Amino acid sequence: MKTRPTKAVSRLVSYALFEGRPLTTRGQWINPLVFAHFAVETRLPQLTEVEKPVFIVGTGRSGSTVLGVLMSMHRDVGFLNEPKALWHAVCPDGDVFGQYPSDGTPRYSLGAADATQDVRRRARRLFGAYLKATRSRRVVDKYPELVFRVPFVRGIFPDARFVFLVRDGRDTCRSIEDWSGRKGVRNAGEVHDWWGADNLKWRLMLDQLVPKEEDLSGSIDEIRGFDRHVDLAAVEWVITMREGLRNAGRYPNSFHTVRYESLVANPRKELSGLIDFCELPQDETFLSFAEQKLVPAPPKDGALRLHPAIRGPFEETAGALGYLGANSG
Repeated sequence: MKTRPTKAVSRLVSYALFEGRPLTTRGQWINPLVFAHFAVETRLPQLTEVEKPVFIVGTGRSGSTVLGVLMSMHRDVGFLNEPKALWHAVCPDGDVFGQYPSDGTPRYSLGAADATQDVRRRARRLFGAYLKATRSRRVVDKYPELVFRVPFVRGIFPDARFVFLVRDGRDTCRSIEDWSGRKGVRNAGEVHDWWGADNLKWRLMLDQLVPKEEDLSGSIDEIRGFDRHVDLAAVEWVITMREGLRNAGRYPNSFHTVRYESLVANPRKELSGLIDFCELPQDETFLSFAEQKLVPAPPKDGALRLHPAIRGPFEETAGALGYLGANSG
């Protein structure tokens, strides 16, 4: 409110009309109204051209919300914080959390062939309506799971930019474990936590993603028996980081990697490079805000006790990302 009061209005519009409310939060009564709004917008002509949208991808609890909030303070940006409702309206096959009604089994990975003409039209109209409603020039969409749908997103927005956020896996896994313990709820006999409705997200990872990783597929029976959040989180971190690295190699001109630790240590340098990549104008108010808000966290205990079936892949992935000495205990 102090730095840019108009951004409060933009966030309210995002929250109330475009993002929807997830399983683990209050206010889910608003979701039918959000989808009714989408039904109207998708029948109207596209209100604004969507140019070079930016998507923050990676593993949740890696600082993606912090980065998204910082980006939201740029004068040209409208920020969508995990707009799962919007993406469900675009393509209902991708709700891996079990939040909204869907026919068939949700899919983690979506490809270019899934970006049909109807899908492209709905996406462009909804994102265009969002830009118009928030009076923004560019959209930044934080939705970590889109890392598995990069060809799909590129099929809709060929000029899309992807920000691949990485963080030390030990901190990410601890954060996921803590989040699920704090925010997990039981609703109508179902457990709703980090892993979706009754572990739907976890089961889809096991069926659709883990078999693609050679060093994990051989231990699939052991992994299916995991019951600690930290072990489940380690599996998610490994497969997500590897997918991000593969995408960065496939689309080097469209991917920009941000290391969370570097962002916190030197926000001005990291964000200046990021907005250059996104082809956004430099914005001193935005950079100053980031310098005020980002404070390095105190170091934590380095050891992370993991199940032997995930310990080796975790260490290998940590090394590939430059987190040497990431002893998993």
